[in-house]
Amino acid sequence: MYTVKEISSAEAQAVRHPVLREGKPLESAIFPDDDLKDTFHVGVIYKGKPVGTVTLIKKNNENFSAENQYQLRGMAVLQAQQKKGLGALMVKKAEALLLERGGAFIWLNAREVAVLFYEKMGYETYGDSFVVLGIGLHYLMKKSF
Repeated sequence: MYTVKEISSAEAQAVRHPVLREGKPLESAIFPDDDLKDTFHVGVIYKGKPVGTVTLIKKNNENFSAENQYQLRGMAVLQAQQKKGLGALMVKKAEALLLERGGAFIWLNAREVAVLFYEKMGYETYGDSFVVLGIGLHYLMKKSF
C-alpha cells in the first residue's frame, strides 16, 4: 500500500540522492532552499519508507509574471518503484498542497526524458532547450492554476 503525503527534507534527500545524483556525494542531493518555510516536500511512502519525492519551492522565475510562483524540483522515484504511476500521484498531491498555500503557478526545469510525463500532467514547455552542466538537456516548463 502506497501513501502520498508531505515528508521532511531529509526524507526527500534520501530518495533524491540515488536517483538524481547517483555516484555523487550525498550533499549534492541537498538543495539550498530545502528548509525554507515556504518549501515543502511530497513523498510516496511504501512499507514505512519514502520511495518517491518531489519538492516545491516558493521561487519566482523572471520569465513569468505570475504571482505566487513555485518551482517544482527533485522529482525522483526509486528504481524498483518506477513505472507504477507514483510520480503522477506525487505531482497531483503537490499541486493540491500548493493551492492550499495560495500558490497559483508552477515552473520547472525538466530533463529531456521527463518532458512527456509533465506534458501529460498539463505542463507546457516554454522557450528553447538548454543544458544543465553535468546533467544534460532540459526544458523550462510551466502550469497555471
